[in-house]
Amino acid sequence: MVIWRRVLVLATTDGVPRRALWVAVAVGTVLNLINQGDALLTGAPLHWIKLLLTYLVPFAVSTHGAVSARMRITEIDVLSTEREN
Repeated sequence: MVIWRRVLVLATTDGVPRRALWVAVAVGTVLNLINQGDALLTGAPLHWIKLLLTYLVPFAVSTHGAVSARMRITEIDVLSTEREN
């Protein structure tokens, strides 16, 4: 249970949500233009679930990458500290 708490803290601090949001806006917009550009240009109905998921996936991937990197850095710091002692 401790690991989930650590993941949650890392995912919600130090600007991670803000950066993930910007990634989601940029990547999600490009992907939505690719996937539903014809519907946007012709006025055809949009697939709202696909639209939302297209923004959610880059947000989740960006957050996962940031958390994984921070956990790995912490792990390396702990290992190097243990070797010094």
